[in-house]
Amino acid sequence: MSTLEFEDHRPLYNWFIEQLGIFPSQQIEFGRLNLTYTLLSKRKLLKLVNDGLVRGWDDPRMPTLVGIRRRGFTPEALRNFGASIGVSKTNGTIELEMLEHFVREDLNKRAPRVMAVLRPLKLVVDNYPDGQVEEMETVNNPEDTNAGTRKVPFSPVLYIEQDDFCGNPPKQYYRLSPGREVRLRYGYFVTCTSVVKDDKGEPIEVHCIYDPASRGGNSPDGRKVKSTIHWVSAAHAVDAEVRLYDKLFTKPDPNEIEEGKDFTANLNPQFSGDCS
Repeated sequence: MSTLEFEDHRPLYNWFIEQLGIFPSQQIEFGRLNLTYTLLSKRKLLKLVNDGLVRGWDDPRMPTLVGIRRRGFTPEALRNFGASIGVSKTNGTIELEMLEHFVREDLNKRAPRVMAVLRPLKLVVDNYPDGQVEEMETVNNPEDTNAGTRKVPFSPVLYIEQDDFCGNPPKQYYRLSPGREVRLRYGYFVTCTSVVKDDKGEPIEVHCIYDPASRGGNSPDGRKVKSTIHWVSAAHAVDAEVRLYDKLFTKPDPNEIEEGKDFTANLNPQFSGDCS
């Protein structure tokens, strides 16, 4: 099998078979795989490596087997992706999001869950007993009942994501805001009562009250909340390094370039962000 650019060579290929009198094996051409926001050309990937624009063939941003393995892509996800797009005689481009869909789908079935906060905002539960610490039972994997559970500490001072709070929420914003009640995952229902801001008007501390009857994230009276947010206990939080990788190129078609430039002009200047 070969890609479509070798189709013109088939008459020569068949001529050699006839002249040599060997077994007439069949040559089949197919369209090559192309993905948005990346390149699969070995020649162009080699340039990225040789010019030091990436950290090597195993750079997690590279579309190589060693690269995507370091990024956490599983063999099963790649096989499912390949089976879904099939083999075609037409050259086309597959959206990178489709590959990422199959990665998420596979990891959802096997990866243990944890709660982490990358951009912390302090959340103080004013009516929670001072000094009290509870252990909340959390599910390791909602899609795998055999994965079991674990205990997560809950205390009066928590951290939530900055994006999970808005002082002046727009329409369709259902996370925490003044006067609004949300669910802390596996924790309690909390309602925002006040906000402490810095000199620039940015929130640095959010105060709330909790409903003791909603332990575990359930409401005995059946009332509903529109949002569930994750959290970590401030007293028990552990520092971690998190690497967030963006697309390799800034354009869906990296070969779409201005005159006098090459494809490297579309290289994403912010490959990744490290959060500690």
